[in-house]
Amino acid sequence: MLDHLVPPPDGLLFPDSADLAIIEAADGVRLRAVFLKPAAMPCKGTIFVLQGRAEYIEKYGEVFTRLLARGFAVASLDWRGQGGSDRQLRDPRKGHVEDFGDYLLDLDALLAEADARAMPRPYGLLAHSTGGAIALHALTRDETRTSLKAPFRRAMLSSPLVGIAGMAGKAGLRLLARALASIGLSGFFVPMGGPHSIFEKPFEGNPLTSDPARYANGARWIAAEPELGIGDPTIGWADAAFDAMAEFAEDDFGQTNRTPVLMVIAGADTVVDARASTALALRMRGASAITLHGSRHEILMERDAVQTGFWTAFDAFMQLGDSEQPAEAVQADPA
Repeated sequence: MLDHLVPPPDGLLFPDSADLAIIEAADGVRLRAVFLKPAAMPCKGTIFVLQGRAEYIEKYGEVFTRLLARGFAVASLDWRGQGGSDRQLRDPRKGHVEDFGDYLLDLDALLAEADARAMPRPYGLLAHSTGGAIALHALTRDETRTSLKAPFRRAMLSSPLVGIAGMAGKAGLRLLARALASIGLSGFFVPMGGPHSIFEKPFEGNPLTSDPARYANGARWIAAEPELGIGDPTIGWADAAFDAMAEFAEDDFGQTNRTPVLMVIAGADTVVDARASTALALRMRGASAITLHGSRHEILMERDAVQTGFWTAFDAFMQLGDSEQPAEAVQADPA
């Protein structure tokens, strides 16, 4: 694992106030986490930023900067199996889990560390893609299964992994993933998959963003520190993801939720199923959805015109209420 933050390549944003921590999940997995507090203005609370699959802390430098400029503190981490955190397999390019429930152990460790550091409350949640799936489970999980309850006032989910785009009529893929995992192939890449990060592939035709500069930034971080990158999903990861998505499809999923949730859907998403997210937002207690037309999957890495729509929605929605304690004064780059 990495025990440091990667210095930003020329021209890339990353707040110099970041405080790195190596934390440990309940099952002993070591995780790389980061905590930041804003300067000057009264702190509005802490936003927990939950990244997507194959991402890493450094990639969110621009997002962290925008949050700090809005007066929020930030807590974030690299999920197990990716970024600078412990891998689950010997091949470091394989981002692997057997069960999405393992990610909740990571989130619990981040929450515990935030509490130990007296990070400013209230807490809010900003999650992307796989992070959105983890957030949905955290907000609705059975409290008897964990020592911590997700204490979030509001949750904003960017392109949440509720379903996979183009899966209609392809139910056999879930059965295939389960069958391959059951015969000992869980740790293999999915068919046609390999060890290269998507950001190491050409911009043209990419499903993530229409912004060539932000797409290139992903490759620049990995070039600066190759350990940040992972390849395509493993069969075991895909099997676990299918199980998670099957839960989201249940009619009563989300009925125990007590946190206001806003799903921000990318109108041109070809990675996750926008219709599945919209349908869940209609069924889930306390949830709503908006669509950013023309956006590809990674809304937070999209061109400025798309991001303007996202941050306008964020400012209107992420009203956490009165802060419970002030943040210490540190320096942050302006948005």
